[in-house]
Amino acid sequence: MKKAAGLAAVVAAVALTLTACAPGSGAGTTTSSAGPVSKDVAAAGKVTLTVWDQNVDAGIAEAQEALNKQFEAKYPNVTIERTAQSFADLKKTLRLALTSNTPPDVAQVNQGYPDMGAFVEAGLLRPLNDYDQLYGWSSYFPEGLLKQNSFSADGKSWQGDNLFGVSQTGELVGVYYNRALLNQLGLETPTTLDQLEAAMAKAKSAGILPLSFGNLEKSPGIHIMGVTQASLLGAEGVTKLVSGQGGAWTDAPTLEAATKIAQWAQDGYLTPGANGVSRDDATSAFGRGESLFLINGTWQQAKLETAMGTSAAGFTVLNSAVDGKPTTTGGQGLAWSIGSKTKNADVAAAYIDFVTNAGSAEQLMSTGALPTVLPASYQPEAGTLAADIATQYRAVQAANGVVPYLDYATTTFYDTLTAGAQDLIAGQITPQGFVEKLQADQAAFLAKR
Repeated sequence: MKKAAGLAAVVAAVALTLTACAPGSGAGTTTSSAGPVSKDVAAAGKVTLTVWDQNVDAGIAEAQEALNKQFEAKYPNVTIERTAQSFADLKKTLRLALTSNTPPDVAQVNQGYPDMGAFVEAGLLRPLNDYDQLYGWSSYFPEGLLKQNSFSADGKSWQGDNLFGVSQTGELVGVYYNRALLNQLGLETPTTLDQLEAAMAKAKSAGILPLSFGNLEKSPGIHIMGVTQASLLGAEGVTKLVSGQGGAWTDAPTLEAATKIAQWAQDGYLTPGANGVSRDDATSAFGRGESLFLINGTWQQAKLETAMGTSAAGFTVLNSAVDGKPTTTGGQGLAWSIGSKTKNADVAAAYIDFVTNAGSAEQLMSTGALPTVLPASYQPEAGTLAADIATQYRAVQAANGVVPYLDYATTTFYDTLTAGAQDLIAGQITPQGFVEKLQADQAAFLAKR
């Protein structure tokens, strides 16, 4: 997701631990290439490359502009025409754009069935196996990460043998905390859901807003549910559930997660009127020191550093009640994909490689946006937000604790989950009713596969 711009070096068990051949390895793969592919960008002549992305947050926005200028400097025959919009807006407009007479050559596409799978099924994205072989993406990016960006040729099976995108950044969703307020309350950094709840209760009693949360755009509902559910169900359980390989949304851990969120809203732990507060306003409020916690993604690092300095905020991930290991949603940012209608596939592939490879890592990190593959040499100063994020990411990675975003589950799950989360927080649906809606959505989807 889900919104993306954060951190990651995702290992082979990032979301679904699969042992199938990596996309582009040649086993059972197909491509739509009509002929040989090439790295010779100059041979394309004068090209205007249309690029759509959602890199609008501080840090990643600056990095993207810089990378685009560097690409144009390297290839003077190419002019980049960029359209940047929020994740929510991109999700609304991209399908129409891809089906239009003037589709983008390159676009960031959300993983899972709702977007990438639907686009593949409609023939709107070009398979990238041949470019994978040309640029060696399978030897640079972990197999599990590439599998998240892969489908069967017909788009019906997620994590198939056809690569349809490469991600530039990775990310975790976790708990930001105000170090000064935490110390003021005499609390340690929470590492379990019980500790988080106890800290929120103490903050509420002290007249401090426990959790800054804005759900106007609806997508933050995925994050608060994802973090809470992962801490109760564990990495394996969430992964099986989202992929349709086992479990039910009505099972006890997911129902408990929904119950807790509803209770937090009822107890005044969340920003008053959270459904009418924007994600950015909630983040800004935390940045001004108005709350103890913020549940959000690593893509907020740069914004919070600008507001609070490098060390006023910390970042933590909760341990799973199942195995005690750090577990949370995340993994990678949206995938850079090539539209099937493009006449500039070689240039588009060169662009994707340029903004995702090891050479782009320093540019990304210089603005607080961490690359998909985090260099071992990256060791931020201890006690800073950057160090916390890097440490937590590496810990989650080592534990195989990154689980897929919940809306990957079906083509309609994003709407079902986000609308349901708003109702849950507003007290307009019971936790049982909420999880039953989720279960019904996935059951209907799986019945048609």
